[in-house]
Amino acid sequence: MKVLKFGGTSLASANRMKSVLAIVEGQLLTSTGGQILVVLSAVAGTTNKLVSIANHFENTQFKLASEDVAELKIFYRKFAEELFVDTSNEDKANDFIEETIQSIDASLNSNSRLTRAEILSIGELISTQLFHLFLIELNFLNVRLNALDFLSLDRSGLPNTTLLKERLSQSLTLHSDVKVFVVQGFICRNIHGEISNLERGGSDYSASLFAAAIDGEELQIWTDIDGMHNNDPRYVDGTKTIRNISFDEAAELAYFGAKILHPSSIKPARKSNIPVRLLNTLQPEALGTLISKKSERKLVKAVAAKDGITAIKIRSSEMLEAQGFLRKIFEVFEDNKTSIDMITTSEVAVSVTIDNVEHLSNIVNELSSFSQVDVDNDLSIICVVGEYLIENKDVVSQVTYSLKSIPVRMISYGGSPHNISLLVPSENKIDALNLLQQGLFSET
Repeated sequence: MKVLKFGGTSLASANRMKSVLAIVEGQLLTSTGGQILVVLSAVAGTTNKLVSIANHFENTQFKLASEDVAELKIFYRKFAEELFVDTSNEDKANDFIEETIQSIDASLNSNSRLTRAEILSIGELISTQLFHLFLIELNFLNVRLNALDFLSLDRSGLPNTTLLKERLSQSLTLHSDVKVFVVQGFICRNIHGEISNLERGGSDYSASLFAAAIDGEELQIWTDIDGMHNNDPRYVDGTKTIRNISFDEAAELAYFGAKILHPSSIKPARKSNIPVRLLNTLQPEALGTLISKKSERKLVKAVAAKDGITAIKIRSSEMLEAQGFLRKIFEVFEDNKTSIDMITTSEVAVSVTIDNVEHLSNIVNELSSFSQVDVDNDLSIICVVGEYLIENKDVVSQVTYSLKSIPVRMISYGGSPHNISLLVPSENKIDALNLLQQGLFSET
């Protein structure tokens, strides 16, 4: 069975939802067992509107929340009108929309407030019901599953994969004659049985968990981009789609700025060795990117950039031949729940980068008690990813030569066989990306 996940932009209009069905029908022809599990995000724009409503709730801005709710209802009524031909199915859709969104109205008029997670879950519940009813209108046998019945978190806040495998398999077995199953991404229950979610990027994560739970043959993630590119097409002309990439390389790119994937979203598929395809709903004929254990025999695959980086330089003569000094530094970051991206060291100094400055003041104060600390903001990490880069002596020289006109602040090389990371001022990021495109991919 294939698992197909469609993001919000793939569902942004009634016409796009119709095109999703065409894709599902095409994939059914090559799916083992002739079955598909379709995982849907909320329709584009819905989650942002629901976040706005939740924020208004928390700030007791109930009038603004009511206005957002009214706008959401109007949007979905128009969506249903454009999606359905049969007015009876349109009425069913509108009844479901009204009933689901009504829970917000009811909460506004009572002392019992919906939680943020309950509000955010509404988007996926509506999108899956609309698609389910649309399939019914076309006499397409399908079953709409409820992710809240089988996807839950354990005490550590991680998905309970054992329970998921058991319950999802049971649900599928009950409907062995059905070709298409429709289920929500993103939403789940916490250890107390309350509605929760997997946060942003959670729909991809849900789909990956589902694929692993049913030992799926392939996970397809459909967005509005035709796979991973070898550079950022927003800033660089002439980028190309990467046809094949390894899980390790994809993880590096996702972490260091490739927006098409959340860094942890494909971990379950990777663990179960389920290939992942990144495909474009707007260009379904495009080959996209295949992520698997195998990879193209090509040294440098791609370049990505991560913004919002802060560098912290820690200097102290106590570092000289001192044991435990680095441990002392790392404990400060651990105590403040702040991860480090890059690190370089010398005899008397350590430089690190972070992308979360929530606890920066505390970190600086604690480090200042035993060292001199300098902080630089507005930096970006440029990441060059490929297959076993450290085994090729020419790669570093190609990278550094390409960036000879860029003020590189730090270089991290050797920590990963797939990654060379460079820290540059954010104002130089776009120039750096273009120079690397010319220096590394000009012959491709």
